[in-house]
Amino acid sequence: MPANRVHRSGRPMTLDELLTAIPVENVQGDLSTKIRGLTIDSRQVSAGDVFVALVGQTTDGHRFVADAVRRGAVAIVSEKPPEVAGLTWVQTPDARGATGRLSSRLAGEPSKVLDLVGITGTNGKTTTAYFLDSMFRRLAPPSAMMGTVVHRIGEESIPGRHTTPEAPELQSFLSAAVKAQCRYGVLEVSSHGLALGRVEGTEFACAVFTNLSRDHLDFHHDMESYFTAKRMLFEQYLRPGATAVVSVDDTYGNRLAKSLSSPVCTFGFSADADIRVEEMEASFEGLDLRIRERGGVRRIKSPLIGRHNALNILAAFGAGLCLDFEAEELIQVIERVHGAPGRFEKVEAGQPFHIIVDYAHTDDALRNLLETTRTLPHGRILTVFGCGGDRDISKRPLMGAVASRLSDVVILTSDNPRSEDPLSIIHEIELGTKGARSRADVFIEPDRRSAIEKAISLASEGDVLLISGKGHESYQVTRNGVNPFDDREVVREILNGGSGHQNGE
Repeated sequence: MPANRVHRSGRPMTLDELLTAIPVENVQGDLSTKIRGLTIDSRQVSAGDVFVALVGQTTDGHRFVADAVRRGAVAIVSEKPPEVAGLTWVQTPDARGATGRLSSRLAGEPSKVLDLVGITGTNGKTTTAYFLDSMFRRLAPPSAMMGTVVHRIGEESIPGRHTTPEAPELQSFLSAAVKAQCRYGVLEVSSHGLALGRVEGTEFACAVFTNLSRDHLDFHHDMESYFTAKRMLFEQYLRPGATAVVSVDDTYGNRLAKSLSSPVCTFGFSADADIRVEEMEASFEGLDLRIRERGGVRRIKSPLIGRHNALNILAAFGAGLCLDFEAEELIQVIERVHGAPGRFEKVEAGQPFHIIVDYAHTDDALRNLLETTRTLPHGRILTVFGCGGDRDISKRPLMGAVASRLSDVVILTSDNPRSEDPLSIIHEIELGTKGARSRADVFIEPDRRSAIEKAISLASEGDVLLISGKGHESYQVTRNGVNPFDDREVVREILNGGSGHQNGE
């Protein structure tokens, strides 16, 4: 899979040809220079590359211009002049946006060859992507998927590092998908990726909006800015005539659906949705849905659990229909999909109670997880969770309030504390558990393995133990570095009496 550099396949492109992709304010140097690649990381520069100097949150790419030139960069693109004299230099008003458009041009504009579905929203992106990826792999292979858990082209895959990576890596991925003869692909598109211009130069044949709830406010600062970033996918990157598939059970989704000029297909439990659930039976064995869409009434059975997964199914089904797949073919695939790793994933090792590992790491996602669980047969609900460090702190007490209101037992622990003190994070969560609506017994155990051990020791037959926040992750990030830690494996070790100790604390 490609690194964070895009290279020109076929003949090199002249700088003059390349620059037709972006607005240019000033050019110094030889426009006939042959360009072989582009990167924003000076350490990845090869001979014949363009180096784009970006100003980031923690560093300034202009500091690395000299290093890029030493490694073979033949042109610099930036918003302000480099301090090194005598360079071929291009000034552009938006270096981030330019990175995407230049990367796409060098890669041969691969998104124009592919039919891409972009999925955005706070929750549900990954599961919806897995449904769509399964549809494409079964009905029109080979296909590609890039998201939180995995980046896959055909049968080749690597773990996902970023939901939406920087533009050179993204366009290299799409170029590789075209070379592998993929026709369809699905991308999870994050609000960071949209706000930072990482999908510039990419067009989508369909875009899905799942929902919007509080998250990433450390970056976006308020919900309206967060929503503005999300809606960019639909207003700027849909190809002409492409359809937006939007949840109207969500307040922001309703706003989006009503504001778009492009074709819209709505979904949800709402009576006015184009694709809607009319009946739903849910158990720990899965979902039995009766849905209505333009082609009539359909029945879908899925091994996935909960109302939120019913919505994910509708989102993927709607996108498949918009891409002209047959409804019955889509349903056959949906009924075989067991979901994304770490999303309401059952862990079974012979214990007499249910254990669920889930990625829920916002107050809304945790509420959905708990409300879903409460609709299923259960004794007590025991919830183990924490909050990530160096991230949006406003959701911490909100998550504490949700957990203590909807659980019987809550054990507060570490998530990925990163550079923060785990106990400080926990105490901020704990503030939310002290409200009048709190009904749970609350315990504090900063060591995540010990917290899981305690929860298992407290669980009785028929109870449900929810371990939330990290889902598919196989690591824990602390101030001491990245350490192996997989909630699912830790559970199995404890239940099987294993002595292995995965922990980052």
